[in-house]
Amino acid sequence: MSENTAMDHTSPQTIARVLTEALPYIQRFSGKTLVIKYGGNAMVDEALKRGFARDIVLLKQVGLNPVVVHGGGPQIGKMLSQLGKESRFVDGLRVTDRETMDVVQMVLGGLVNKEIVSLINQFGGRAVGLTGKDGGLIRARRLTHRRAGEDPEASEIIDLGHVGEVASIDPAVVHMLDSGAFIPVIAPVGVGEDGAAYNINADLVAGKMATVLGAEKLILLTNTAGVLDGEGNLLTGLTARQVDELIAAGVIHGGMIPKIQCALDAVKSGVKTAHIIDGRVPHAVMLELLTDKGVGTLIRG
Repeated sequence: MSENTAMDHTSPQTIARVLTEALPYIQRFSGKTLVIKYGGNAMVDEALKRGFARDIVLLKQVGLNPVVVHGGGPQIGKMLSQLGKESRFVDGLRVTDRETMDVVQMVLGGLVNKEIVSLINQFGGRAVGLTGKDGGLIRARRLTHRRAGEDPEASEIIDLGHVGEVASIDPAVVHMLDSGAFIPVIAPVGVGEDGAAYNINADLVAGKMATVLGAEKLILLTNTAGVLDGEGNLLTGLTARQVDELIAAGVIHGGMIPKIQCALDAVKSGVKTAHIIDGRVPHAVMLELLTDKGVGTLIRG
């Protein structure tokens, strides 16, 4: 069913109620910066991709300043496979030699980034694609990854190649684009002091970007409903202290921990709220920002 067909069956009263419900949120967030990490199913499903692009344009149109940071792991893996190069991972981190890094830059900074930019512009936005190399945006350092052994005192340092972490961010180019009514779309590739490129986890880049920009919100799109309790119920309105307690109790575990830690670091560093939302839900960003109920987990400091 198309969006237009669905709208035909919605009463004018319902449409008016939705619009009036959104108004106070638009007023509250006008002029504020939102950093949105875009990834998961939302990046590969055609309808979700188009819906995301339209939502970003609408947010900019009503006075908010969205900054998009995107991933692209599946797309990198697909390209490597097409080139006959095997993907290797250590504790979930892609081992990135020089040849793989060339592919990462081509996919993230080229194919994926420009597709997002094109879609946003197609719906009337003015998106500009960036990598961390542009304007000295993201300074990186090589990530030192330690793998614990059976002896707690011993650990093995794993060389992951061109995998990095954020050393610093210079937001000047982002501020310039925001003030000029443009929408920054950022690929998480940083540059080291040696001039080498480094692949950085997009969640980490988004979190650091939100902190440096003094963002009102950090929004992380995922392939889950959000943070769930032991019975599978969605948790929201959590404080940083409550999240720490949930981690200690083992309620938050596995692959959710790095994402939740990114959100925690952001709110503890001055970002007003962080949101972990389900990118599989159409218009998830709009629903979380501009409706009373929302669609994910909200975390505050």
